[in-house]
Amino acid sequence: QVRLVESGGGSVQAGGSLRLSCVAAGYTRSKYWTMTWFRQAPGKEREGVASFVSDDRRTYYADSVKGRFTMSHDNDNDAVYLEMNSLKPEDTAMYYCATDNRALGPLAVWSPPNYGYWGQGTQVTVSS
Repeated sequence: QVRLVESGGGSVQAGGSLRLSCVAAGYTRSKYWTMTWFRQAPGKEREGVASFVSDDRRTYYADSVKGRFTMSHDNDNDAVYLEMNSLKPEDTAMYYCATDNRALGPLAVWSPPNYGYWGQGTQVTVSS
């Protein structure tokens, strides 16, 4: 049973920082894989925030978070992290990590149906 467990969410004031973690367990990684942070605010569609693709080892960022968010990964622990700085009220959302055992292309990484496994989410609330 594949499990993704997110943690690190919370409530902060605008300009503050949070670090989210996502640990994967219960399956064997293939050589090619993608792991992505998504977020979903109430009444809005789920949107991709940051994505790491294994084959070219590139990290992609949504324009809305470039320069503020940094995604990193830890192969030894099969974990990814999202360092979020200069947080804004519009960053308020439930944040999810998702993974699939394919190396997705730069457009495909942002499409939720491309992911087979999802975590339960962690709430981030930024007050003004």
